[in-house]
Amino acid sequence: MNTTEFLTLAAAIVPDRTAVIDDGRRLTFEQLQTRVNRLANGMAALGIGRGHRVAAMQTNCHQLLEIYFAAALLDAIYVPINFRAKADELATMLAIVEPQLLFLGERYRTLAPSDGDGAIPANRIVMLDAPASDDGSISYDDLLADSDPEQQHFPEGDADDTTVIMFTSGTTSIPKGVQLSHDSFATFLLSNVAPADPEVAETNLITVPLYHVAGMQAALAAVFGGRTLAIMPQFDPEGWLALVAEHRVNRAMLVPTMLKRVIDHPRFADYDLSSLDVITYGAAPMPLPVIRAAIAAFPGARFINAFGQTETASTITMLPPSDHILDGAPDEIERKLQRLTSIGKPLDDVEVLIVDADGNPVAAGDTGEIVARGPRIMTGYWQPDTAGDGDDTGNDAGGDTIRNGWLYTGDLAWQDADGYIYLAGRARDFIKRGGEMIAPEEVEQALAEHPGVDEAAVIGIPDLEWGEEVRAIVV
Repeated sequence: MNTTEFLTLAAAIVPDRTAVIDDGRRLTFEQLQTRVNRLANGMAALGIGRGHRVAAMQTNCHQLLEIYFAAALLDAIYVPINFRAKADELATMLAIVEPQLLFLGERYRTLAPSDGDGAIPANRIVMLDAPASDDGSISYDDLLADSDPEQQHFPEGDADDTTVIMFTSGTTSIPKGVQLSHDSFATFLLSNVAPADPEVAETNLITVPLYHVAGMQAALAAVFGGRTLAIMPQFDPEGWLALVAEHRVNRAMLVPTMLKRVIDHPRFADYDLSSLDVITYGAAPMPLPVIRAAIAAFPGARFINAFGQTETASTITMLPPSDHILDGAPDEIERKLQRLTSIGKPLDDVEVLIVDADGNPVAAGDTGEIVARGPRIMTGYWQPDTAGDGDDTGNDAGGDTIRNGWLYTGDLAWQDADGYIYLAGRARDFIKRGGEMIAPEEVEQALAEHPGVDEAAVIGIPDLEWGEEVRAIVV
């Protein structure tokens, strides 16, 4: 299934339902589809077509959704960029994917490289929130206004074609572009999300960055399900509370750090949060005291722990709401408290095993590495056309990460007799702080630049608020 069908079907089934709420602006599904058509037509006029990369760097906004769907209509590849990236990091990512078009928020305009690796000509830059400039950059609003509202382009690619390149930290601290196909998202959604229904209306609040796979998955799930998507540009705990109350939000996804800041906020009790039905958390380990406090703070909500990574198009295991209900006999409550420290069980649309160093499944209770396979798994890491032969399909087949069809996640874990999986550290030296991946080598290199530092080693330590915190041991 091509992901463009998510929006096409929702616009046909619930055309007048609000699709997006963004900074006071509301767009129906029909209006969203029209804007996507205009953008796709405008991008095609700029020469964008099959296989071209279209990058975007901005805080969460409805334009990012429009860019993704417009690129998909043209069989182009969408590349969301971390809006916290520094100039050299942005240049590195742009040099890797070599985008034919770059969409930017005005605040990031000065970061775009004009020469050297990753350089983007001004006339290939589209400003999302600023008028056209004398330097030749294009205005997003002008691009839409000057384009036909009717759909003129239809995707011709296959469901296993790359639709997104999403950057994640590499083992050498150089970012890697993870290639995800249409099937990477469609397989999950078709198995786990109900399609749009005129009789069922829900509102999702999205605060996880749209450059993150969890944010991307949540946004596409909302469109596929015909849900209203309330967009928060950047997370702020009281802003989150206010949006939930104002828009009667039914679903929300938070990383553990966000959830702790919400329930710890001094004005938590001042807001009516009774509309919340489902709270999904993930992207980092959840401390047991935090989830217990959250369950008590939201007595009417169902909690879901979703575990995955960019290379798996997000969720591969889930701890369902039933395991978050802490009632029953004392021994049952104790068992559920133990399970709250797990990442649940594998989902039906993906195979998950725990294996030893030779790739053989380990016995229950023994520690090994989590591996996964299925149509959702990445096709590989993007590689530019270094040979200069015009072949920039970019698939390196995942290098050592994919072996015999299995994705090696780098996460160590063990499984109990009931099938619940418990994390036991990582085979690779990543630090997960607030849901973000940090490469220790990057921090060590920065510390080593200080004249007062002779040697430095960086590790991750458990932290109640951030999941993990960065600690440096310095000589």
